[in-house]
Amino acid sequence: MVPEKIFIRTQSDFFRFDILRPRDTDTENEVTMKVLVVGGGGREHALVWKIAQSPEVSKVFCAPGNAGISEQATLVPIKANDLNGLLNFASREKIDLTIVGPEEPLTKGIVDLFESKGLTIFGASQRAAELEGSKAFAKEMMEKYHIPTSSYEIFDDPKKAKDYIRRQGAPIVVKADGLAAGKGVIICKTVEEALKSVDEIMVQKIFGEAGNRVVVEDYLVGEEASYIAFTDGKAILAMASSQDHKQVFDGDQGPNTGGMGAYSPAPVVTEEVHEKIIEKILRPIIQGMGEEGRPYKGVLYAGLMIHEGHPKVLEFNARFGDPETQPVLMRMKGDIVPILGACIEGNLSRYKIEWDSRATVCVVMASKGYPGDYEKGKPISGLKEVSQMEDIFVFHAATALKEGQMSTNGGRVLGVTGLGKDIPRAIERTYQAVQKISWEGVHYRKDIGQKALCR
Repeated sequence: MVPEKIFIRTQSDFFRFDILRPRDTDTENEVTMKVLVVGGGGREHALVWKIAQSPEVSKVFCAPGNAGISEQATLVPIKANDLNGLLNFASREKIDLTIVGPEEPLTKGIVDLFESKGLTIFGASQRAAELEGSKAFAKEMMEKYHIPTSSYEIFDDPKKAKDYIRRQGAPIVVKADGLAAGKGVIICKTVEEALKSVDEIMVQKIFGEAGNRVVVEDYLVGEEASYIAFTDGKAILAMASSQDHKQVFDGDQGPNTGGMGAYSPAPVVTEEVHEKIIEKILRPIIQGMGEEGRPYKGVLYAGLMIHEGHPKVLEFNARFGDPETQPVLMRMKGDIVPILGACIEGNLSRYKIEWDSRATVCVVMASKGYPGDYEKGKPISGLKEVSQMEDIFVFHAATALKEGQMSTNGGRVLGVTGLGKDIPRAIERTYQAVQKISWEGVHYRKDIGQKALCR
């Protein structure tokens, strides 16, 4: 497991960055910091939940948020991709710090826009976020800076992509180049499946313009893990390891989703693997981005395949993972806000993080039909009962309040997250909570965290 790190906070460290200094304070101890979280899913609920605990924060806004988030933050009816709307709100409300959750506003340049107007914002710049926005660019960067990943080819012609697949054989992976809400990766067990995937992505355009190009890469064998780290462009501060469950059905069957659950820590990330990830993957890519004139500040997510102790990169994301953020932040001790500020200001090397020794498990409860077509507006029962359970928190991903009734409002609806002294106990506690919550057509995996027990 990743070595536990001790968070040391001195008086001088206690969030007194010039760039984020509370405004208009009458006394030294008055708390006036206003924070805006952009996004409306489970990841954003976890961020709001953690940020709201900061002693330096007086008010948290979330745009657009969801019904669950409204319990910890003031909702702002502005979509996450409405950059000008968000800018105008942040300027008008004199927001001290904005944190960006989803990938779309990052790739559209929200950080560059805010900074051009003198507003403080946490996240990758538009040129840095291309590491997620273009899988082709990410692969080219990995090749250039000798970062371990699978062999690949990039195609803008479906015929050439198909010819390559026929030569390579299966299993093989076909990826839409652009953003596809976490669903643009298709693992193909047969050549026929791969050829069909090329048609779906490049001809039928099931992911829109994201499918103008595809990356076709070798299938990697091993165990997946998620590795999320803060960076100020130089220093790297890793978060606790975690493992996502992408496929919709038990046993990693069915199509990819945005994530059906996660747990932390991930035993596959041993101390030795942790060091390899830092030295062979994170440090080279961050240094490489700097050399390319794309300095990377914010949070960097590495989706990894680990085989016999050797990690290879499946993908990079320019933001917190979802649902990994939910269990990881439940284990994070101390105040997250100074760390966000240190990434922006460039003094991250002064900080460390202390992690709760207990394990966490997050089970995503989804609507029937997800990741395909699904219905909204289904009344949810059992939330009040679960709210009374110790060491359990329900992060809302897609909910709405209609006439006082909490209802479903999307594909991934809830992320039920529980703490336990170890992974088996965390699994047990979390599923006890899950079983108390229901709505018509609810679907969830029954095996989240089981991989940790089969070692």
